[in-house]
Amino acid sequence: MEEEYAELFSDEVKNALQDALKDMKNTVDVYVFIDNSDSNCQYCDVTKKFMEFIASTAPKDGNGDSLLKVHIIDRTKEEDRKLFEEFNVERVPTVAFYKGYIRWTGAPLGEEIRALIETIVRISQGESGLSPETVEAIKSKLNGKVKIETVVTPSCPYCPYAALMAHMVAFEACKIGKCNVVSEVVEAYENQDIAEKYQVMSVPTIAINESVEFIGVPYEENFINSILEKQKIS
Repeated sequence: MEEEYAELFSDEVKNALQDALKDMKNTVDVYVFIDNSDSNCQYCDVTKKFMEFIASTAPKDGNGDSLLKVHIIDRTKEEDRKLFEEFNVERVPTVAFYKGYIRWTGAPLGEEIRALIETIVRISQGESGLSPETVEAIKSKLNGKVKIETVVTPSCPYCPYAALMAHMVAFEACKIGKCNVVSEVVEAYENQDIAEKYQVMSVPTIAINESVEFIGVPYEENFINSILEKQKIS
């Protein structure tokens, strides 16, 4: 494992991360859920170490602390289990923001690093990058519950665009105090049961409230329209 992922921690990656994160403005909290007792959690250790590595490359606040605060949540620790419940996390590793409304289920490695870094920067800046029309639709029309599952693989060059768009819809909902959208990016190889559930043949595959709506990266307008159509009003 150490040798396989050695390139993740190279000076080249460090410099690229520093450059990508330099525009962070405010502190971002990220929660990394692992299970040290789970011998089947092949990617827990590398996920934990890589998130800490990212934090070491982020800008510092006035006290000299990283603007990216990494919280390691270990299921083997009794005091951490309540956060698994609070964030509604069952699988490890999970990398989560905003109490789990924005998350990666599975290690956000490979091409997904780009989506991860951009998510961190946009949350830090408070800017989703979505169009004004999409933001207005979220404010005025998105009142029901929505779960977006974006199934990806580490080698997929288009998946980060789909992942980021879904995450930013959840972010905008949380920004206005709704937090009624869960955006979960699912790594297919680590979660084959979910990939099989949606009969994933190519990625990204996007399911909205357990219905496959898109294969490939959708246009933003089509994406938000599908979300509005599929929302569950209680």
